[in-house]
Amino acid sequence: MVELLAPAGNIESLDAAIGEGADAVYLGLKSFNARLRTSNFAWNQFEAAVETLHRQNKKIYVTVNTVSEERETERLYRFLSYLNEVGPDGLIVQDYAIMRMAQEFFPNMELHASTQMNVESTAAVRLLQKQGLKRMVLARELGLEEIQKIKNETGANLEVFVHGALCVSESGLCLFSSFLGGKSANRGMCAQACRRYYNAEVSGGIKSGYYFSPCDLQLIDHIPDLMEVGVDSFKIEGRMKSAEYVGSVVAAYRYVIDHYKEDKKGAIAAGKRMLASDFARSKTDYWYGFKTLDDGVKNSAQKILNPDQAGGTGIYLGKISAIKAAPRELVEAIRANANPDTPQEQINVKMACLSGGSYDPDPGDSIRLHKKDDTGRVSHKIRSVELDEEKGKRWIDIPGGFAVGDEVYLLQIKSGSKRYQRVLPGDLGRYRKQPKDEMLPILDLTPVKDKELAYFPDGIYAQVSSIADVFAVQGLKPVRLILEYNSETSYDLLNHKTVLPFSKKQIFISLDPFCSPLQEDQLKNELTALVEDGYKNFVVNNLAHIQMLKSLGVNMIAGPYLYTFNRWAVSWLENLNIGAFVSPYENSRKNLEATYEEKVRSRVLVPVFAYPALFRMRFKMPSDYDFTFFSDKEEKMFKISSTQDGSFVMPEEPFSIVDKVNILQGAGFKKLLVDFSKTKVSKSQIKAIMTSLIKQQPLPEISRFNWKDGFYNPEKLEEYKAAAERAAAAKAKGAAPAKGLTPVKGPTPVKGLTPAKGRPGAKFKGRKKR
Repeated sequence: MVELLAPAGNIESLDAAIGEGADAVYLGLKSFNARLRTSNFAWNQFEAAVETLHRQNKKIYVTVNTVSEERETERLYRFLSYLNEVGPDGLIVQDYAIMRMAQEFFPNMELHASTQMNVESTAAVRLLQKQGLKRMVLARELGLEEIQKIKNETGANLEVFVHGALCVSESGLCLFSSFLGGKSANRGMCAQACRRYYNAEVSGGIKSGYYFSPCDLQLIDHIPDLMEVGVDSFKIEGRMKSAEYVGSVVAAYRYVIDHYKEDKKGAIAAGKRMLASDFARSKTDYWYGFKTLDDGVKNSAQKILNPDQAGGTGIYLGKISAIKAAPRELVEAIRANANPDTPQEQINVKMACLSGGSYDPDPGDSIRLHKKDDTGRVSHKIRSVELDEEKGKRWIDIPGGFAVGDEVYLLQIKSGSKRYQRVLPGDLGRYRKQPKDEMLPILDLTPVKDKELAYFPDGIYAQVSSIADVFAVQGLKPVRLILEYNSETSYDLLNHKTVLPFSKKQIFISLDPFCSPLQEDQLKNELTALVEDGYKNFVVNNLAHIQMLKSLGVNMIAGPYLYTFNRWAVSWLENLNIGAFVSPYENSRKNLEATYEEKVRSRVLVPVFAYPALFRMRFKMPSDYDFTFFSDKEEKMFKISSTQDGSFVMPEEPFSIVDKVNILQGAGFKKLLVDFSKTKVSKSQIKAIMTSLIKQQPLPEISRFNWKDGFYNPEKLEEYKAAAERAAAAKAKGAAPAKGLTPVKGPTPVKGLTPAKGRPGAKFKGRKKR
């Protein structure tokens, strides 16, 4: 029987999910999960939930689906050790480091490949099965026939999203939020750039819209078909949604699963009626109903995109126009009923007046508040409403931390609310397990052997997307050319249309990071033909590529989309015979140096110039998207390219650290990537890059991406804010500020942890003997 898997972003959602008949729930704890902005579970709540659900023959999965920097690996190890002791039914993971640590230290822990791992093909599933993963959470950009192909050819345990919010970018490949300020989607900090309002440059002026805000997924019509093809788990998205939302969606899908064989049409109709109170965005079945891959690429955008649809979830209630203190008795009542782990902003409520909406919320209604700068979104149930008839104002309680100008949406009305039996016991005192202060044993990456990297010399590598640009980059005098494998270049290479100015041993073929079931058989045949033709060097960006190439005797470099943010992830790929690595575009200098010790830095190709693809979409843009350039509210410019291989959004200003090349080389990073992917190369660009490199001067109008400041770190930012406040207070009193508390503006580099010395003898080489 198929499993119905529901989100549990908090205790109330857990109650609703189980109360409406979910077979399993997935949840996150306070770190290492892709929904850090939801409340998540405290240690004792989680431990109690595991014990209670197991008594009810229900399952519980933990999301550990973010990538970790090198400085975080010891904390990650302690977290995994804790989870191994508590015993959930599985971990949903993205980082290869977790798989490597599990192989070494926690062999009995069940791992599931997160959709963030970008798994969408038979080849990738087979590789992960051999690595011991028990379930694959497939990418959301797949249709029924593609899912059926994977199931038929692998027999794998498959989990498929059936309801909830979608990402416009291919799963696990979005860099937009990270590019805007270090808030990486791969780190659980997505600022939802796809939901923003953009201004597009069209013929005759400016046209504005929510151009990349996707509709919400709803596959209730397809549940019978998905059950027939053998999907093992139906997943509902929504760890940031209200308990009422979770309850109503679970109830609807539960009913269809249980009753479709009796009356398919009637069961689906009944399920849809249960979803009527879902005040989320308009719905789509996305990639379902297309006969061919080309049909989907050409037409799926019309099903998923709606530029007139506001980015928020629910019915728009307006913006906060005024705020005042909440009545003392309300705050005291909330505090009296709160548990020790209730966030302070949910206790220290305020009263707010809204303007601009068309509905007046009442006590018991569930709302969602969005900060105007996209730094936070919180769901909240209204407890109190005050009417000021004299001034014509209506005040509702809201959580602390929000201000005038923030937006509010209605998620659920009181009449749709329902009380559920509590899952957790009232007394959590006996649940006391927490991560311990364990030391992570030292891991050494594999030393470079003589002539091992003969195919991977020091120098500049130039990457391009077209045959014409192969000739254009000769001015850089690259030691190797990286040629993107796409519809244009594949035709040319396979049919020997052009005599290239580089030998085959000087060319690396870079494979697209998205590899679907409808593409993989043809791709495997083409790769075999290329190898037979003399091409031996490949940049692999999807686990499927490793599976396809492993028996062909080629050199494989792990591309920037096989994320290597720590040495444990590097080690896992080493065990798959990957000997060299392209640093991810969103990496920082500090983390790059921490991951690779000097003796192995010859394994690394560092991007020093690129227009990184911020969104990678599986479809062509609709015909009425007749623009190339667009801007956000900060007037940052971006450009979009729509091709038969999909659509790509890139920044108008490139990422560049070309002027830092001497520093990189001095640190031992002597392989440097100048990446012109998805853009046309010009002689002026080549000249400017060469001048920047020689004179060590920065190019104009560039981005450093995360190179200097690293990923956004709210905890560290709060520490600096507190330090600034203490310094200001000391100055006001005439005292000298304490050392080390100088205020810092903007995101700041995150300090690394002191390297763990490990236990005597607890030292592991990079390659694991299997």
